[in-house]
Amino acid sequence: MLKTLRQIASIGIVSEPPPRPDESLRLRDGLQDEIRAVLGRALCIRHIDAGSCNGCELEIHALNNPLYNLEGLGIRFVASPRHADLLLVTGPVSKHMEVALRRTYDATPDPKLVVAIGDCGCTGGIFGETYASCGRVSNVIPVDVAVPGCPPSPTRILQGILAALARSVAPVTGAGEPP
Repeated sequence: MLKTLRQIASIGIVSEPPPRPDESLRLRDGLQDEIRAVLGRALCIRHIDAGSCNGCELEIHALNNPLYNLEGLGIRFVASPRHADLLLVTGPVSKHMEVALRRTYDATPDPKLVVAIGDCGCTGGIFGETYASCGRVSNVIPVDVAVPGCPPSPTRILQGILAALARSVAPVTGAGEPP
């Protein structure tokens, strides 16, 4: 044992150089700062399944895994529309969910954002407008951003959420003013 300690003392500590900082961490910090600058706190999302097949829900759940780490970006899901800034709606709106979706929209405080997820939420998908379906989400409530795909990837969903956030902070130009 004494021989080993002498060898360690004579050679010193041998290790690899530290890894270079990851650029994605800077992007995450910048995004988190931007969300806090706009809202003053985390972006709170209320997810509503208006009649989907759960394909989009699986991709939304993937946003909370360690790879995408939505919470780390300052974005979180809430259980009540009264605490939400953004509504994430999936599926074609079934007739039974029409009133519930309107009530949820009305319960969300202003300014509120709505993102329709998936082909069904954007266009009605294969269901369209029938005796059992109101079709796309925009037939029931106003939609700010639509994210097509069957189902869209978690990255595309995150892009849609950020596009809605960017749209909410973009300056509104009056008629006759250049954009």
